[in-house]
Amino acid sequence: MSSTNPPAPATDGAALLDEIEAFHRRFNIFPTEGAYVAVALWDAHAHLLDAFDSTPRIAFLSPEPQSGKSRALEIVETLVPNPMAAVDASVSALFRSVAGINGQTPTIIFDEIDTVFGPKAGDNEPLRGFLNAGHRRGKLTYRCVGDGSSQTVQGFPSYCAVAMGGLGSLPDTIMTRSVIIRMRKRARNETVEPYRQRINEQQGHLLRDRLAAWADTVREHITGAWPAMPEGVSDRPADVWEPLLAVADAAGGHWPDRARAACLELIHTAQDSDEASLGVRLLTDLRDVVFCGADRMPTAVILECLHRMDDAPWADLDDKPLNSRMLSRLLGQYMTPANKPIKSRGVRIPSGTPKGYYAEDLADAWERYCPPPPGEIRNSRNTATPQARRVESVADTGPVADDHRHSTPESTPVAVA
Repeated sequence: MSSTNPPAPATDGAALLDEIEAFHRRFNIFPTEGAYVAVALWDAHAHLLDAFDSTPRIAFLSPEPQSGKSRALEIVETLVPNPMAAVDASVSALFRSVAGINGQTPTIIFDEIDTVFGPKAGDNEPLRGFLNAGHRRGKLTYRCVGDGSSQTVQGFPSYCAVAMGGLGSLPDTIMTRSVIIRMRKRARNETVEPYRQRINEQQGHLLRDRLAAWADTVREHITGAWPAMPEGVSDRPADVWEPLLAVADAAGGHWPDRARAACLELIHTAQDSDEASLGVRLLTDLRDVVFCGADRMPTAVILECLHRMDDAPWADLDDKPLNSRMLSRLLGQYMTPANKPIKSRGVRIPSGTPKGYYAEDLADAWERYCPPPPGEIRNSRNTATPQARRVESVADTGPVADDHRHSTPESTPVAVA
């Protein structure tokens, strides 16, 4: 009788990706279901770089610290091949590592990327060039090699997978090559499992090894594959998502459908975010000084209230007062409870529908980013604040124009029923 062992059963790719996603869910709170899908697919694609023409960067960005970015990178690090922490690595060290000096192409894990590309960072064009070039297979980074007058120009491969985390935004050339995960502070009712490196890192490595083995079984099938794109996805977004959709198609099960839904979701919600700390100040002032229990507020009234705050920056931002456009930009980096950017919309009042904002749209951002309110918010009609009474008085004084020529909230007479 033959002693040859029977072949091992084929790995169920869909079930394995489910386990990868579940591992992330233990330690990370991502903003949407699509984010979990994208991150799991990105982990898998890092094991299959040689099968693709390009590799998307993945960027965990947030407007404020302590939003889970570093933890997300830490979990990614346990699941990808040859991770290389690059917080303080020089550009020369990075491209020499990617060139395979150690015989292995690293997956670069770049935390605190805002210290490199943020407004207070210096000139880092070489690093930006490296990250841009490494998105596409075959691109080279050129350096002079040799001593003194005997130097020669040599091209080093820069194609590698890169995961980043940081505050605010990134240069546009990197953003357009990235899957963007907009991280948020955990709400008070959101909990995750504590990450214990001595225990959980080993669990991640076991999943990583299984992912690598599965990748070997599908590499030939994925190489040269052209996954169908969701309608409307083309050009650079298609380059970014093509490897992830190819992985999803190879895994099968529910992953092809989930991947395409995630693709559309994350492309449509990707936005730049700037001036994060100023944004939290704005959110807090809106909650505690402007709305104070009102359910809606015209933009003009909001601006009046903010301009009158003596200890606030709103009357003098870059030598000019906060206006409706700046207000929209600051609030647009935060999300409504429906996970859409906060935007102005018609404020329905008896005398018209001027543009303004609703408390229900701001509620999730208030919960996640603002400190606890100083006390109970008075929201009954009998104890309405001057700002709330200003909204009521609009019914008698006519529609609110989106400018600052009407009287201040404190001096406006209250409408008498």
